[in-house]
Amino acid sequence: MSIRERAYSFGLKIIIYCRKMPTDKVSGAICSQLVRSGTSIGANLEEAKDAMSRADFIKSTIIALKEARETFYWLRIIRDVESTTQNDLAGLIQESEELVKILVKTVKTTKEKIRNS
Repeated sequence: MSIRERAYSFGLKIIIYCRKMPTDKVSGAICSQLVRSGTSIGANLEEAKDAMSRADFIKSTIIALKEARETFYWLRIIRDVESTTQNDLAGLIQESEELVKILVKTVKTTKEKIRNS
């Protein structure tokens, strides 16, 4: 599965997860942030797909990386506050960490290609 497909699947899982969250004010605010960052990963990777240059590709990929890190943050906040949804959350946290690692490697590799060309 490509990184874009993984990010898309991850975004769907984030939306499904947030639909199960309590509807109080605090949970709603956190889920709003989580949905924005969790779905933005894939949106930025889609933009990177049609980049006009390697520099443009790196820019979009770095934004996706920042969104993945933000998503990881919100998931940890939920984990440490919410005790009823731990099973779903563990998989999401693991996937967000893996997406961060993949995106870091992608940015590094692309920057190396630019330097060597």
